[in-house]
Amino acid sequence: MTGAHTAEGNTVHTVLGPVPADELGVVSVHEALLSVVPGAEHAFDITMDRAEILETLAAKLTDFREHGGRTIVDSTGMFHGRDVKLYEALSRTTGVHIVASTGMGPENLLGGYFLTPQTNPPTPWPAEKFADLFTREITEGMVVPRVERRGAAGLVTTAADPDGMTATEESLFRGAARTALATGVAASIRYGNDAVHDLGIVLAEKLPADRVVVGGLDRKDAIAAGAPLEIARRGAFVALDHVGTADDIHVTDEERAAVIRELIEAGHGNRILLSCNATGVSKGEPGGDTGEPGGDTGRPGGDTGRPGRDLPFSYVLSTFVPLLAAQGLGDEDIQRILTGNPRDLLAVR
Repeated sequence: MTGAHTAEGNTVHTVLGPVPADELGVVSVHEALLSVVPGAEHAFDITMDRAEILETLAAKLTDFREHGGRTIVDSTGMFHGRDVKLYEALSRTTGVHIVASTGMGPENLLGGYFLTPQTNPPTPWPAEKFADLFTREITEGMVVPRVERRGAAGLVTTAADPDGMTATEESLFRGAARTALATGVAASIRYGNDAVHDLGIVLAEKLPADRVVVGGLDRKDAIAAGAPLEIARRGAFVALDHVGTADDIHVTDEERAAVIRELIEAGHGNRILLSCNATGVSKGEPGGDTGEPGGDTGRPGGDTGRPGRDLPFSYVLSTFVPLLAAQGLGDEDIQRILTGNPRDLLAVR
């Protein structure tokens, strides 16, 4: 496989190969196609019927496309159900571009291999080892366990503990930043308890701010701290990526719309990204063993272990965009948020 810098700035890595950035169309930047709690695939009471999973996901992606969606970013990273061959088949079947990701986090979902390497005393993996692991998934292809490598990851993603970044998670963030800098893909970070601090960790690795998206900025703590505006001021992308969820952790869609208006009025309309953090098929999560959407597990594609949210991938287009339009947001701003901004983020640079 050739390196990531061929056709610099013009293409995006999808599971079916490079695609011109201008052909992405409407993008949902933070979703989970298949989420499997590590080990659940071996449990006696959980079925892993690939034909059934394919059928379920194909229907949901078709619904997304029928509502105007064109590209889905599966931002779950490594080891939580990512199935490259399945995603290839889904993309061919539905015509939806699928961008898969590399990366890991938070620490509580890392296997022991990454936490207790054979050093005396045991120490967390250093950033350079994570960077090498993630970089190879872009330059050599994503690992299909024990079999082969296939296709280049189009994003490197990681997450910190909501109670605060750990030492291992700092290594993960620095490793992700180094991978993005070396390969030209963007980095997607899920902050811990301080979005501005966590962005600073990756920027300290000399990664340009416009190659970073900070997720979870529709959390109540982020809004209260003014984080979306400050993140945008620093030049990074602001992901309001739990559209459709309103709970003890996240604000309402009306409050998200207010944040969008504030960002646009401050001149940062080119830094807004939207998605639902929906799960297409979930295995091993509460309420998620039947192919129905499960909840967030703390993976880069989720947050805190909350049980399920039943949202279609099309929710932003079917429900939230009409809300934005009804509140006076113009077509030009909406199209920039749905197409232009994610194109700029995902294009290899």
